[in-house]
Amino acid sequence: MPVAKKKTKKTDTEAKPTKASPSGKYFYSKGNRKNSIARVRLYKGSGEITINDKTIKEFCSVKEYIGLIKSPLKLTGTDKTYDVTVKVEGGGVHSQADAIKHGIARALTEADPTNKVILKKGGFLTRDSRTKERKKFGLKRARRGPQFSKR
Repeated sequence: MPVAKKKTKKTDTEAKPTKASPSGKYFYSKGNRKNSIARVRLYKGSGEITINDKTIKEFCSVKEYIGLIKSPLKLTGTDKTYDVTVKVEGGGVHSQADAIKHGIARALTEADPTNKVILKKGGFLTRDSRTKERKKFGLKRARRGPQFSKR
C-alpha cells in the first residue's frame, strides 16, 4: 500500500522571495484619474523619473505633461532628492499624467509627513473623481436622446 505524503501548509516564516529594490527602501503609493492607475515608487536618488521602463521624455514628449508630472516634486523641493519609478496603465496620456502626479504626491506624504500640508494646499492629494457617465437605456449616449422628427 502506498504511503500518502503529508501536505504542509506555508507558514508566515516561509515568504515568497521579493525582488530587491535598487537602492534599498522605497515609498509606495497609487494614484488614480479616470481609468488610469499609476503605481509609484520613490527611491532616494538623483531625480530620475522612469515610467513603464522608459525615461520621462520617451514616455511623453509634451512639455506640459512633463511639468504636470514633476509639479509635486517641485512644490516640495524634492525634485533632486528622489528617483521615481512608475507603472501606469489605462486611460489616455493626459489622465495617465494626472494619475502619476496624484501617486507621486501621495508617496511624498508617506516619505515625509510634513509635505502633506504643502501638497494639500496645492490640491495634489485630492483625487479627481470625474469619470465618464454611463449610457442610459432609451438614449444614444449618457444624455443624448434620439433625434425627434415632427413629420
